[in-house]
Amino acid sequence: MNILKFEERFPDEESCIFYFKAKREQEGVVCKKCMGKDHYWLHSKNMFQCKSCEFRTSLKSGTVMENSNLTLRKWLMAITFISATKQGFTALELQRQMGFSRYQTVFDLCHKIRVIMGKRDNEYKLEDMVEYDEAYVTKATPAGKKKDLNRGRGTQQKATVAVMAESTVLEDFKTKELTKSCRYFKMKKIEDLKSKTAEKLIKDFINKDAVLQTDDSTTYAKFEDFVDVHVTELSSTKEGKFNLKWAHTAISNLKSDLRKYRMISERKLQNYIDEFCYKLNRRYFGERLFDRLIIAGIQPYWQSSG
Repeated sequence: MNILKFEERFPDEESCIFYFKAKREQEGVVCKKCMGKDHYWLHSKNMFQCKSCEFRTSLKSGTVMENSNLTLRKWLMAITFISATKQGFTALELQRQMGFSRYQTVFDLCHKIRVIMGKRDNEYKLEDMVEYDEAYVTKATPAGKKKDLNRGRGTQQKATVAVMAESTVLEDFKTKELTKSCRYFKMKKIEDLKSKTAEKLIKDFINKDAVLQTDDSTTYAKFEDFVDVHVTELSSTKEGKFNLKWAHTAISNLKSDLRKYRMISERKLQNYIDEFCYKLNRRYFGERLFDRLIIAGIQPYWQSSG
């Protein structure tokens, strides 16, 4: 949804309240006090009231917008800008587009939205055939410390990101040529390259019945204990490049996308990765991405610490 359609759909705060109330009722409102799910709507208060204990829930309560002083319309407008582009949207650009005076307000808003993107994608596992590789992305480093840091694969100026891609091999009926299609991706910042770190990712995010494809690193030696089949190949060979085609493509696109941000701290890096991955997994959604992101923000956000 572009900004012109937003103005038509949400001309004022009242239209935003009407839309957001309907979405909350559709997803189900949960009472924080008694966990009840049946509520009245108090028109004069713009709040839900639990039928069991009469506890009142505001429209923002239990959502990504909880405790925010921003109006619903500003939240929906921010989500419109962020969901309208396939690339990442910087806080500085959002501040300029929406006319915010304080950068910190916009910065915090952007990261709250990125957090719900990550939580939404954490709800499912990859299956069938999955590629696994690691990437090294630049993180913010104080200028005074750069000269003292290591170089090369273990450089402290780079953060390590595990990349998983759910791909399927396709064969052309006439030419018998093999290609690969890809559905979903997962990307997680990891602290080290130890085998136990990689094994935990496999167990947490990949179905145990999957066929896993990696390069022949010794780090991946015991992956067959966690998946149905583990296929290894030198990444420099033709077969290796084919097996990890989508993981490598995603790594290249991730690095390109992150370049637009001037400085990314390691503490916030996963949030930026989550935005990239969330949009990549919904690359064919088009205008539906706005509504899907609203639904993600309405989920019992306050119940989940992940």
